[in-house]
Amino acid sequence: MEKRKLAQVALTVVLPLLLSLQSSAQSADSGGESPAFGSVTTPRPINPATGTTNPSARATQTLNPYLGSTTDGKVFNGELKLTLEDAVARGLRFNLGLIDSQQADASVKAEREHALASLLPQISARAQQTYQQLSYKEINIKLPSQLGFQLPPTSGSFGYAESDIVAQSPVLNLELLNRYKEQKALEAASALNTKDARDVVVFAVGAAYFQVVASQARLATAQAALNSARELNTQVTDQFKSEVSPEIDALRATVELSTAEQRVVDATNDLEKDRLTLDRITGIPLSQPWELGGHYDYAPLPDQKSEASQALETRSDVGSARQEVFAAELGLRAAQAERLPNISFSASYGGGGTNPANFNQVYAAAGTVSVPLFTSGRVRSDVHSAEASLVQRRAAYRDLEGRVDYDIRVAQLDSNSSESAVKVSAKNKALAERALTQSTDRYNNGVTNYLEVLQAQEALVAANENYIASLFSFNVAKVELARALGQAESRLPALFGTQAGQ
Repeated sequence: MEKRKLAQVALTVVLPLLLSLQSSAQSADSGGESPAFGSVTTPRPINPATGTTNPSARATQTLNPYLGSTTDGKVFNGELKLTLEDAVARGLRFNLGLIDSQQADASVKAEREHALASLLPQISARAQQTYQQLSYKEINIKLPSQLGFQLPPTSGSFGYAESDIVAQSPVLNLELLNRYKEQKALEAASALNTKDARDVVVFAVGAAYFQVVASQARLATAQAALNSARELNTQVTDQFKSEVSPEIDALRATVELSTAEQRVVDATNDLEKDRLTLDRITGIPLSQPWELGGHYDYAPLPDQKSEASQALETRSDVGSARQEVFAAELGLRAAQAERLPNISFSASYGGGGTNPANFNQVYAAAGTVSVPLFTSGRVRSDVHSAEASLVQRRAAYRDLEGRVDYDIRVAQLDSNSSESAVKVSAKNKALAERALTQSTDRYNNGVTNYLEVLQAQEALVAANENYIASLFSFNVAKVELARALGQAESRLPALFGTQAGQ
């Protein structure tokens, strides 16, 4: 079982979703400086494995099942309103990673049932028809010479039929008993692992959903900037024709208009791809139209100190690792019990004779005590293997305890940092809007040229991108915190307030 690797899977779930943020947040990484005149956001890098028939390249497309899904294929008439809760609910129903985890849980349950069957009586029906001919010469049967005759060489052909019911059962077998207890503990660990897989799905869906929210905000910003560029282009063109403004201002306005149009194209393309990514994670048919159904503006981060102190009890993967340690201890006991005597019982009852018409009653009962005397080191090697497994699982459990604390601290640091970034970028956005308004007024009054207006427009574009990127990071950090604390699905309403249902 690879449950201890689940946290690593959770860390990789959101990485493909964040690739799109790298290119669009270039202006934010440059310290809030205005982008170069006429700059357009570079399109996201294309996945080199897309569309290839190379097996090793195609394998990279399926490394993370939490980015895939199944679907019932039902397309509803009209447009769906998809809230965060709706997306999470769909993900918990159709996500491929969770389905895989549930099937693994069913497999472990089957192994536990098989171990239990080894402890219970096994009853079977048996029927046989035998034809034999005995060789008296071969078995060396000689009669005394005083009898005056000898046996023929063979007995001649004869038949014998028998049918009975056979029952076998272990009476005392500590190895099988501990094997059953081990599988029962592993079944409990697998069930907890499936619960933890639900948290991973919530994390993946939440990150993808807020990527759509951010991309939609970028598109709205790009469209607003395009409308502003059109108005200014018309105004500057009229002033140039009236010989009020120089030709350079008209050229700059034309370039800015073309740039704004391309930004809308890129933002629309990014939004559609992000919507398709969310479709794949949640199992929404790609042809199903839908729109965001909630408002997810800034909401302060609630206090999570008390929940953080209880994370070792609420994280399902910690409980799963704890059960795996217990299962390893039982596995060691089972290996050690191979040296002990075993007691078993078997019995049969039925009839036998030359044919079914003249069957006679036959039965047998036996009790067996088996004591291993020499096993050529087999028991010793089994014990050593069980001890090694126990040491590994204990070490993994202790590491997971530390990793949980690490995950919570990192998520809290990311949440606090991104929350501060949201507040700062919101102020910068308001200042950039005021600066653009003043620059436009100064230009209309002939106090300055169009270059100042152009710089103010680009500064507002950068400020809007900074705000969108920081808000996206803050929302994803809250989802990450919910996953780090455990039981992520139930924590979302508290982290995002009542916005999700609006």
